[in-house]
Amino acid sequence: MRAARLWVVKIGSALVTDEGRGVDREQVRGWVDQIAELRRQDIATVLVSSGSIAEGMSRLGIGRRPEALYELQALAAVGQMGLTQIFESCFQAHGMHSAQILLTQEDVADRTRYLNARSTLRSLLRYGVVPVINENDTVSTDDIRLGDNDTLAGLVTNLVEADLLLILTDQEGLYTADPRRDSGATLVREALAGDPVLDAMAGEGGALGRGGMHTKLNAARLASRSGTPTRIASGREPQVLARVAVGEEIGTLINPRAARLAARKQWLAGQLKVGGRLDLDAGAARVLRDSGSSLLAVGVRAVRGSFERGAFVACYDPEGRETARGLVNYSSAETEKIMGHASHRIASLLGYVDEPELIHRDNLVLMGE
Repeated sequence: MRAARLWVVKIGSALVTDEGRGVDREQVRGWVDQIAELRRQDIATVLVSSGSIAEGMSRLGIGRRPEALYELQALAAVGQMGLTQIFESCFQAHGMHSAQILLTQEDVADRTRYLNARSTLRSLLRYGVVPVINENDTVSTDDIRLGDNDTLAGLVTNLVEADLLLILTDQEGLYTADPRRDSGATLVREALAGDPVLDAMAGEGGALGRGGMHTKLNAARLASRSGTPTRIASGREPQVLARVAVGEEIGTLINPRAARLAARKQWLAGQLKVGGRLDLDAGAARVLRDSGSSLLAVGVRAVRGSFERGAFVACYDPEGRETARGLVNYSSAETEKIMGHASHRIASLLGYVDEPELIHRDNLVLMGE
């Protein structure tokens, strides 16, 4: 935990609302104070926060959560205004800025939109801004909704390649059984992501939130894809963020099955659909084989096939042997314009630059690895 420099922190509805009566400004101020303290320790935070529907219910005087999707969307639209205002005013008290990011399943399923979202989030973090992320409930439909903010937090962890996913809830962590129904339930201190035994232990969610412990375990599985550990802890614990930062064993720690780079390489190696082909010169092929470096546009001789940014492409050496595969940062049309040129010329050739590498080494797997 002490080495983690980028956190995704998910705060549930129960921790930012006043027992369902809208967003609690004092609660939010307390969370922002803790995040500001992390910043002073050079820990950057991406916040995934629930509460927009609860705030909408409060503002419109609705006491019971509706079931119809269009009614929930209307409440989210109203409540999101209050949630954003409160977070921004609390961050500004610390001389910090926040940014609202609303995502749907389509934003993380479509590779181009996924990469655009990642670039935006990385830029915000470089500027020192705290992204506050929520599902875009106002436009989400049954077909494209993520369903809960635990799942969203797990996906965001992959998106920004965070060092830690911290899920704060109104429970102490994962118990061997639902503690609200079984007095003999004990807290699980440490577990491994994806262990099927854990699902049998999980209980159900509360009235305001859509998630339960099942969705938190799913989020941990998603984070594990990036080799990121997940800690599930009680948001009622005083100064919980600071205590996690110094390594205190609060709640349940769910470890990934593989280290970060190994987990990512396994995911890449498992991709079956190749969207295109890049023919490399001898120097680029040798550098990839010998050192596993990033692939630069200058080393590409030809582009075969039509593909979009983020496609999984194969790289071949001059002898026609497949050398590597990876996720490309530019489309086939863009790659044709910049191939054979040094990275510093990308901006002048395209009019913009997304990444200096054509394929970053973290998104590249050598054949035979």
